[in-house]
Amino acid sequence: MAVRTKEDKKRLLKLLVYEKVNGKPIYYRGYREVLAGRLPPEAVMGSSGIQSYIIVLLLEYLLKTLDKSKYILLGHELGFIYKKGSWRNLDIAIFEREKVEPYLTQDRFVPVAPKVAIEVDTKADLSRYGSVEDYSYEKSQDLLDAGVERVIWIFTKPKKVMIAQKGQKWIVQNWDEEFELIEGLRINLAELLSGVK
Repeated sequence: MAVRTKEDKKRLLKLLVYEKVNGKPIYYRGYREVLAGRLPPEAVMGSSGIQSYIIVLLLEYLLKTLDKSKYILLGHELGFIYKKGSWRNLDIAIFEREKVEPYLTQDRFVPVAPKVAIEVDTKADLSRYGSVEDYSYEKSQDLLDAGVERVIWIFTKPKKVMIAQKGQKWIVQNWDEEFELIEGLRINLAELLSGVK
């Protein structure tokens, strides 16, 4: 279905905003195809199979091992407002329970920083960035500046994990190497994917 009116385009553009940085939208990758009527919005908003599978495996692991008296686990493209006119989607976020509990019954984005943010690839349109690395570095720095202690990126095509922590050297490693999700919880992504307990 082709976009025929200015109102259609305006409605679709609003729907296709993936994140917002300093008041400027970052759209879903493929949004131009939707505006041209060649794809439905759902075609660009969905996750890949591997992205979804990794997120589910990580959620299962964290739900079994995370200290629920201290932490709350949120996910599913959680909206996190980190400053006026700026918000980011988070695949998985580990919050300190006492900080996030007041916001869990509200129908709005969360305005407090998680302790850990975990991202698996991205659905963002990267046309204003030089590469996926430029986008992931900017998003990681924004999150760290907002108070997130650790940002973990899992990149499926190169099978790499990037760990960014404020005031520390950022690390990029293979996903068959163990890394820390949160203090005391370490994981080997290749083993998790292969079903090794």
